[in-house]
Amino acid sequence: MSDASQEGGPATPPRTTTPSWATPAKPDPRRWWGLVVIAIAQLMVVLDATIVNIALPSAQRDLGMSDANRQWVITAYTLAFGGLLLLGGRIADLVGRKKTFMIGLVGFAVASGLGGAATGSGLLFGARALQGAFGALLAPSALSLLTTTFTIGKERSKAFGIYGAIAGGGAAIGLIAGGLLTEYLNWRWCLYVNVPIAVIAFLGAAVFLHDKPERGRVHLDIPGAVLGCGGLVAIVYGCSEAEPRGWGDGLVIGLLAGGVTLLAVFGWWQSRAPHPLLPLHIVRDRNRGGAFLTMALAVIAMFGMFLFMTYYLQTVLGYSPVRTGMAFLPMVAAIVVGSTQISARLLHRIPPRFLMVPGALLAAAGLFTLRYLTAEPAYVSHVLPAMLLVGLGMGLIFMPVMATATSGVARHDSGVTSATVNTAQQVGGSIGTALLNTIATSASAVFIADHLADAARKGGGLGLTPAVRDQIVKDGVVHGFNVAIGVASAIMLLAALVAGLLVNGRAPKHGRSPAADGAESADAAV
Repeated sequence: MSDASQEGGPATPPRTTTPSWATPAKPDPRRWWGLVVIAIAQLMVVLDATIVNIALPSAQRDLGMSDANRQWVITAYTLAFGGLLLLGGRIADLVGRKKTFMIGLVGFAVASGLGGAATGSGLLFGARALQGAFGALLAPSALSLLTTTFTIGKERSKAFGIYGAIAGGGAAIGLIAGGLLTEYLNWRWCLYVNVPIAVIAFLGAAVFLHDKPERGRVHLDIPGAVLGCGGLVAIVYGCSEAEPRGWGDGLVIGLLAGGVTLLAVFGWWQSRAPHPLLPLHIVRDRNRGGAFLTMALAVIAMFGMFLFMTYYLQTVLGYSPVRTGMAFLPMVAAIVVGSTQISARLLHRIPPRFLMVPGALLAAAGLFTLRYLTAEPAYVSHVLPAMLLVGLGMGLIFMPVMATATSGVARHDSGVTSATVNTAQQVGGSIGTALLNTIATSASAVFIADHLADAARKGGGLGLTPAVRDQIVKDGVVHGFNVAIGVASAIMLLAALVAGLLVNGRAPKHGRSPAADGAESADAAV
């Protein structure tokens, strides 16, 4: 005993030790440079899904691709990317997020260079598939690095605001970049441009990104990888084939049914696997599941708009590729404002659904405005206001969706959770493009057939003039767009309903975020 105790004085209070996981880690002073690196890499992956779209006609002529095969320039990328995301996310958890991020950058750059130098369609298709495979490794690594780097409430909101702006606006930026590169250089630069971007991101990652190793706690679920990836590939492929073949085609039905079956078996296996590829508690969480579903529905509607507005501006209004790309700039600006200036400032003050629901309603209103397009020039009166509403709405949706989906996840599950967010976005885009394009073409065909028949009857057997026929065709195309965009507006309203009913989480606290606390407590429990 101490002298003080022996003399009856106050005893020295015992010293307590705070567990290391309960003490907030000191933020990395270079974390904002790390965010720049993550943002550059994510932008490269997102815009690559659309940057080739405007360049596709030039590539088709240069390489002698048939109309039936040209879709593989897009489909090869989306198949590999969407199908392998879950596996890529789990690999990131297994071998380290920074390592897989850098491997993904190198692979993406090499694949882009191969695609740009392609002398035949086969090499281009293969390069695009390789891009998608490395993108599936890169994208979940980027989001999980963001999740584990930014854990303080306000900083996390700001970081996710920037990331959400990229996720929402990257596809539109791809259209702009594709138009500029195709018109002023050539289509190959739509692929070559990824090489210097990847090099810059790789060097930045080596310096500014840090990742805590998981010490072998994650194991790869091979049967789950086969079932999950096989199911996603079948669904994405089925949706892409629905665009040229129609939803009633036997191959499309078989692919979709097979994909759903594989995913059902995948879900059954995940409840029994000792080390599941996708732990079911990730998707069973009410807020996280609601965020995944909101993301998928919103992207279905948004990708339909990209498709129709690109065709409307180029084929109906006669815009050049560059002018078409520049026409999307206001929407990109609105997405940035919605994500960084509204969502990022409010997320740590209000519940996430108070951003998601108004955002989806704004986007639905913008899409509904486009139902009244005509074959006459209507950019200022209809397209521009609609783009601003959709952009602002998507900015309000994407940032809280991603923050909610990755909140409260243990560090060793952050990669596969991030992959699930990206999967919802990718599969939603594939379904949206195929579903809405099928609706548009069917509505256009009925409209054109009916109006050509009416015009022929009114002409008294004298036939149709080329001018009248061309006008009917143009009106029919726009009518198909109107019908499909009306469906997209309804889907966006469904996204608002899902977010309002399922996402009931509270606003993050001003200090450490629930994501950080949840992740660390889960780590401690493991």
